Amino acid sequence: MKRTEKKRKDIIDAAIEEFREQGFLGAKTTSIAKKANVSSRTLYNHFESKEALFDAISEIMLERNRSMEPVSYDPDRDFVEQLKDALWRYVEVITNETALGLNRMVISELIRDLDRSRQFFTETETHDYPITRLITEAMDAGIIRKADPVFATNQLLALVKNFFFWPEFFLGENRTPKGVMDDCVSMFLAHYKQ
Repeated sequence: MKRTEKKRKDIIDAAIEEFREQGFLGAKTTSIAKKANVSSRTLYNHFESKEALFDAISEIMLERNRSMEPVSYDPDRDFVEQLKDALWRYVEVITNETALGLNRMVISELIRDLDRSRQFFTETETHDYPITRLITEAMDAGIIRKADPVFATNQLLALVKNFFFWPEFFLGENRTPKGVMDDCVSMFLAHYKQ
């Protein structure tokens, strides 16, 4: 990693910590620079404002959520098992400690700033969840009925997130029994069965 890249990473890491501790409004760029062990001038050479830093962190969060490779339908495997495997991998990605920290930091600011929230959600609408490909290809293969695969994916992920993401996000723990994933998939399939 080049020295410039390392400084940028150090600034982002320090900003994440500062935003988490102080909230966006309470965060100070001087404190971020101090935590990153850089001058304020160096910070501003990388990020023109606190808002630009927040936007960079939001983008990192979105990239982490996109880090899971798209899942293709395998006609030689049971679709239900493929779907469950993909969903468990997705849950692992979104409940990773770093991902949860980023989500908490970003979402707290989105709640406060409606314009920033609108901008963020406009950006996320272009995000293609890795499970969308699996659902699209299963629809094309006639395994489940044809519908809008993006909408279907969002329905399924809303169920899954309700039980496996939000408890971690708000409570820092998840007591949801693993068998609930079977229920989520069963509810989805009951609606989309052929």
